[in-house]
Amino acid sequence: MFKKLVSFTLLSAACAGISTSAIADEASVKKAVEAAYPKFKVESVAKTPYAGLYEVFMGGQIIYTDEKMSFLIAEGHLVDPKTKKDITGERMEELTKIDFSTLPLDQAIKVVKGNGSRKLVVFSDVDCPYCKRLEQNELSNINDVTVYTFLYPIQQLHPDSANKSKAIWCASNRVKAWQDWILNGRLPSSAGNCEVPIEKIGDLAKALGVTSTPTLIFSDGKRMLGAQPYKEIERAMVAAKK
Repeated sequence: MFKKLVSFTLLSAACAGISTSAIADEASVKKAVEAAYPKFKVESVAKTPYAGLYEVFMGGQIIYTDEKMSFLIAEGHLVDPKTKKDITGERMEELTKIDFSTLPLDQAIKVVKGNGSRKLVVFSDVDCPYCKRLEQNELSNINDVTVYTFLYPIQQLHPDSANKSKAIWCASNRVKAWQDWILNGRLPSSAGNCEVPIEKIGDLAKALGVTSTPTLIFSDGKRMLGAQPYKEIERAMVAAKK
């Protein structure tokens, strides 16, 4: 997003026509950034404890500036040198958290493993090789979880994924159809006609900022991208229960 907005890391505010008079607080910083980039909505501004930097969350990304808006830092992460914590990464987790209770789980394929006590949402494309790897190599090692899978075909990459999603969703037993396909590569021999929520799931993904598969969402609203090792997924699920 900000590769188009900022072509280099430090951007002179003078080039954007912004006054370098002192900006005293978050509201003033927000106003100045929005004036410079009216096409982008500033979601939040917060002063950090680091060298007078202000955190600006806009366009789905964190950028930094000072109280005078004399520069912008984009496409970079702020790291605490003492604790080695990725401050930007942790803040992005918080700023992009999802209210799990608002997800339309009736539009997902529900697979219960063990006692199903823990909850996990996965946005998955039926033809995505990483989604298959996630199911076959990682989620297969996790128990006591209810997995809700939103079929999210990315047709620019996989032109036939929408048709396959329909076949799976409209099968008489969609859980079996999903597992037969994602684990063994077998589609239902026949599928009935039914309403498939592909467009609704596409709209949901857009609203949540989900742009790739697999994307995992935990019960605390935090997300994880890609077919991460099952131990990392397990660790995130334990943290979500705290």
